Parts: sequence; structure tokens; C-alpha cells
Amino acid sequence: MIVAFGDSLTAGLGVAASEGYPAVLEEKLKEAGFSYRVVNSGVSGETTAGGLRRVDWVLRSRPEIVVLELGANDGLRGLDLIQTEKNLAGIIERLQEAGVEVILAGMKMPPNYGKEYTEGFERIYPRLAARYRLTLIPFFLDGVAAQSNLNQADGIHPTGQGYRVIVDRIWPIIKPLLKNKKEAGKEKDGSKRFGGERMILPFPLRGEKHRDHPPLAFRLHQDRNPLVVLRKPDKKAALA
Repeated sequence: MIVAFGDSLTAGLGVAASEGYPAVLEEKLKEAGFSYRVVNSGVSGETTAGGLRRVDWVLRSRPEIVVLELGANDGLRGLDLIQTEKNLAGIIERLQEAGVEVILAGMKMPPNYGKEYTEGFERIYPRLAARYRLTLIPFFLDGVAAQSNLNQADGIHPTGQGYRVIVDRIWPIIKPLLKNKKEAGKEKDGSKRFGGERMILPFPLRGEKHRDHPPLAFRLHQDRNPLVVLRKPDKKAALA
């Protein structure tokens, strides 16, 4: 599952639900042969502070990937950039702690906010992407911002066609993260090859050799209590 976590640009303010970018992205995924569901978790008017308060709610859906698109409302309100970055960092850390792959969508401010503020705002996103090793969408509205034919009357929110342009632009960034997921689709039950024997687990296997039981055990890190699988592997076998 992919969760689109953001503000009105994610919620799709002013367009039908089927025209917003989460729905268009899900449509593109299906056309490309991927079986992901994209959940629209956009809230109009959301700031990074509001997003930080919503992280636990977002995690209830157990997403594999979250596209984080927040910060525009902070900028438009002229909020403190240090606090905006701190809030985004808090969101990212909590998502990563839950094992979620985070894609960070960068934003920009209009030039009338002043050079110091606009440049400081824009630098937040690549800095966070580097710090947390995230996939970065440099500018979420690339190709759409300031294009009157792709925006609604307010000049801020994209039209249905504008959202299609956005998805086309972000697709090459998102797609590489989905390749392994597509190949693993045949084993959604969590099955893996381990020591030449096929083990069926109730969730995907993600683990590392546990130092207390080498080479007999692998400890699986999940949101529940760790599970230790005690089965001696074949020496030539490897965790797929």
C-alpha cells in the first residue's frame, strides 16, 4: 500500500476524487502491472505541525511507501523555517521507525516572499532527503506551477489535467522503488526460501542474522514482538 500524505494538493481540493493525484497514480500503477493501492491521506490546510500529529493515524493502514507532501501551508503563512524542518524531520523519523519507505515531495514559494525566505524554504527538502537518505521529488508542482491552463482559478491548486502532469513527472522517480515489489507480488503471503525449504510466514520476511543464535536464527523486526525462526539453513542458501 502507498499512502499519499499531504495537504490540499494531495487531497485534491476542487477536483473529483478520481482526478486527484493519488487516484491517478493508482491508475498508472495498475496500467504498469503493479497491484498497489494508493490511499489519499491529504487534508486541506494541513501544516507540518498538523501532519506530525497525524502520523500514528497514517500508520494504522500499514503502508509500505508514503509520499510525504507537506510544508506549502507553512511557507504561505510565513512560519518559522526551523520549526517546519523540525516537524518534517519528526514525521520522517516516525515513518522510518515503522519501516516505511518515505518519498519526500519538495515545494517552492512564490518570489514575493523574499529571496532569503524562499531560498531557505527550498533548501529544507534536499537537506532532509540527504540526512535521511530519502527519494526526493525536487518540486512536486514541476510543470504545473504558474501554468494557467493546468491550475484552477485560484492559481494554486491543479486541475484534473494538472494532476495527470504531476503523476507523469513523478512516475520516473517512484517507479524504481516498485520494481522489487512487483517481482515479489507472487509471494504476498510472506513466503521466502530459507535453507532450501519454503517457509510460509504471515507477513513479509525482513530480518538479519541474530548474533545470539548464529547461524540458526534470524530475528524479524516488526511492529510486534520479534519472532525468532529456529531452522538451520543450508550453508549455500541465502536469505532472498
